[in-house]
Formats: sequence, structure tokens, C-alpha cells
Amino acid sequence: MSNPYKTREGGATVTVFVPYDCNNHCPFCINKPEYANCADFSLARILESIETLDAITPQCDFVFTGGEPFANLESLQTMLDKIPPTHKVYINTTFPVQDDKYTAQQMLDFVERNREKITCINISRHLVKYVEESDDEIIARIATPKRVNCVLYMDYPKEQLTGYAERWRKYGIPIQFRYDYTETTPENLYDEESDRILCDLKEAFTYRGLDGCRMRNGFHFSYKDLHLTYHKTLPYSTIVETDSDGVTYDILYDVLIKQNGDIHSDWTGVKMDVDKYRRVVFEPYDLRVIDGAIEF
Repeated sequence: MSNPYKTREGGATVTVFVPYDCNNHCPFCINKPEYANCADFSLARILESIETLDAITPQCDFVFTGGEPFANLESLQTMLDKIPPTHKVYINTTFPVQDDKYTAQQMLDFVERNREKITCINISRHLVKYVEESDDEIIARIATPKRVNCVLYMDYPKEQLTGYAERWRKYGIPIQFRYDYTETTPENLYDEESDRILCDLKEAFTYRGLDGCRMRNGFHFSYKDLHLTYHKTLPYSTIVETDSDGVTYDILYDVLIKQNGDIHSDWTGVKMDVDKYRRVVFEPYDLRVIDGAIEF
């Protein structure tokens, strides 16, 4: 893609792939093959790329993923310390059981020390258990805002949906159900009639509304006093679009810092032209309420 870049005000979300792996093998994980060979992974180059993107978009969001961010608390601390307080920081994690390296209390203490740096921790917990999970009471003790993410993958047990909601309602932890991103297309992103997951969720919970943009959306529900979202997003992060002045832009929603420190402009292996990103054009974020009243 050779068009000039455009992104939303504040900057594209920066997803940082931590330079160390997890011990899990979740069947829907698209990142696992990238951790097969860690030879060129570099914390130092990741730190340089964080600094570069902070200089270009000093108010963008950062998301740490992997791999497993909590598998190396020392490296995670180094990366968190590199990000100035103008950014929101999110961490995607299983909050793993790894007593041979860190106890649950050590991970909780880490979060407590960094509670002013971390905006939200997203914990993977699925209807089907794929990994050894730390106790729910441990998750409830996490000091920062938190949310559980649940991928509704293939033949998930829909009869367990309300029980799953009760499980987290006990602690007041909101839920984000997720579509299998590898199956999302522009044609089915907003499809409702043939979306089996959406139909199952509407049976189990109270539908409240829909928000979305070109790239992703969220169908919002409530269960008693608990907020639930069904999230769908495209498996890439660049939209090519021509504006009213006839200029064609590559519109970036996500920017990636890979395990070796390389900066990508898409999830599909496209390296970013960093100098071109320094001249990025900003537009208002196109996320909007499409249906209903979303007041969570």
C-alpha cells in the first residue's frame, strides 16, 4: 500500500507483542506461530519503537499482548515504564498459573504497583477451558479495572451462557464475548440475521444497542446489573478509502510493534513506513452509536 496514511484523532492503537511466549495452545490463537522461533526477539528494539510511536502520536492507546505479558514481569515493567502517562494502557492476559516462576500474589502485587499506569486488564476466560486458570477470586482482586474476554469458538456450549454471566456478575466484572476474528469479513461484520452467536446472546440476555465504525463494532447487552458486549472486528486494520477531495488514503486503525521491534501498519504482515506516518492526517474517530441507547 503506497497511499498517504490517515488515522483517528489521537492516533492508531499500538499493539505490542511481548518478546516472550506463553505456555498455552488456544485453538483460535493467530499469534502462536510467531513465537515458534524467538531468536530475533528484542526488548531493546521494542522500547525504541515505543519511543518512536509515542513521539508521533503522544495520546494513542497501547495494548500489550502475546504470548503472555505476565510471563516476564521484569520485561513488562520495563515496557510499561517507557510509556508516558498521556497514553491509556491495556493488557491482554490469561493471568496465568505459573507458580514455578511467579505466584498469583506476585502478579497481583505487580498490578498494584502499576495501577496508575494500567487502564484496564483484559483476562481471557472461555466457556470451554483451554488452559489452567487461576481462581476467579484472584481475578476479582486485580487492582485495576478489568474485563473478561470470551471467544465463542465453533460449537461453544450456548446453554452455559447465563451461568457464565452469573459467574462474573458475582464480582461485577464486565464481559466481552468475541467472534472468531479470522472469520470476519466486511460482508458479515454488521450482519445480524445469520449471526448465530448474536441470536444466542439475544436469547440469553437483554439487547441494549450497537456501536461501531468501519473496522469493528460492539453489540451491547445487560444481564441483571452486568454489562456484556459482543465484539466483532475485521482480521486486518487498514481501510483504503478515497475522500471527497479525491485523495486516496490508507486509514490505519491499529499499529503493531512486533516481537523483534519492527513496526507494522497491519495485522497482515505489512511493515509501516515510519517516515510517512510522521506526516499522518488525522480524522475524527468514526465510532458511533448505531442502534439503541448505550449508557454503560
